[in-house]
Amino acid sequence: MRILPKVAASVAVCALLVTAGSAADVVKIGVQAPITGKYANEGQSIDNGVRLVIEQLNANGGLLGKKVEVVSCDDEGVAQKAAICARKLVNEGVLAVIGSYTSGATEAAQTTYYRNKTLQTSDGTSDSLTKHKYWTFFRNSFQNSAQADFTAKYLVNEKGYKKIVVISDYSSYAVGLANSAVKAIKAEGGNVIYQGKIKSGTQNFTAVLTKIKSMKPDAIYFSGYYTDGGLLRAQQIQLGIKADFIGGDSNDNPDFIKLAGKSAEGTLLVNFPTPDFLPYDAAKVFMKDYTAKYGKAPSSVWALMNVDGLNAILHAAKETNSLDTKKISDYLHTLRDFPGITGPISFREDGERINTKFNVYEIQANGKYKIINK
Repeated sequence: MRILPKVAASVAVCALLVTAGSAADVVKIGVQAPITGKYANEGQSIDNGVRLVIEQLNANGGLLGKKVEVVSCDDEGVAQKAAICARKLVNEGVLAVIGSYTSGATEAAQTTYYRNKTLQTSDGTSDSLTKHKYWTFFRNSFQNSAQADFTAKYLVNEKGYKKIVVISDYSSYAVGLANSAVKAIKAEGGNVIYQGKIKSGTQNFTAVLTKIKSMKPDAIYFSGYYTDGGLLRAQQIQLGIKADFIGGDSNDNPDFIKLAGKSAEGTLLVNFPTPDFLPYDAAKVFMKDYTAKYGKAPSSVWALMNVDGLNAILHAAKETNSLDTKKISDYLHTLRDFPGITGPISFREDGERINTKFNVYEIQANGKYKIINK
């Protein structure tokens, strides 16, 4: 049967109105994370954490009376794929994006979100993430320079190391943290006898370790990721290098211990308080709910950092009674001491989180952590 032009036009208009009405009743939250690839356990924890929060939110009426939907995009922690994810999520019409896990992937997507007025919150620690001062971006962790200052004071003043080696991979995060650490160590009067790089994923680090063995360091500081850190530690012990191994925050992951094996014992890790040591009621409740739903705890504190970023955005939307991203952003820039899972949350004008806290953990023979800094 043929439809007359005027009738067809009316049907088309009605269809558009129905579609628009349906879309208006849904708020979309994006997740950009390495759901597959070498950082998959971190990305999956982030995605799981976001979905748990949104599930609980919808069970209690949603956001401003609207149902919330999660749209995930797997960037594998790779900049090129992160840029693709950014375009995909913007086209999906998300209100905000949670992620990514790596600084490089986060930075590759930043400009797209800014140009499209889409909020973004990430655990990325590279100092460069807030240099543009995009009003759309909020860091839910703490910057490399703060970690480097803490690490330098610990290595030089508390441990008294005399010969320190600093190693990184080639990522913007690891290089930035390594450079900041070297600068801070020297400022504390410490002695960096060697600074070098490894290619992530190589798996055999004998060349660089053999080079530093003759230098007889008493400390090796590694600023890269756990996927390399665990192997680096294991091979250090195999080569008989009797130096303490100190890993930066991205070595804090259960897979570090799996990769290092028995050599993990005695490793020192610098990071924010891990999930097991968070003293906040919100953390205890979240950990209980997460474990009940997924049958295991989050891989590390990074998932909790990202959930904190999400909760801050949801809180701002409720307080402003608005889904206008600029209004939400303006509110977040004045947010002070919001009770997060990882502690009170406050943001500076450039989107930087305020109130830095770090711990030093020693990995025990049973794989558990022990806080050892004063």
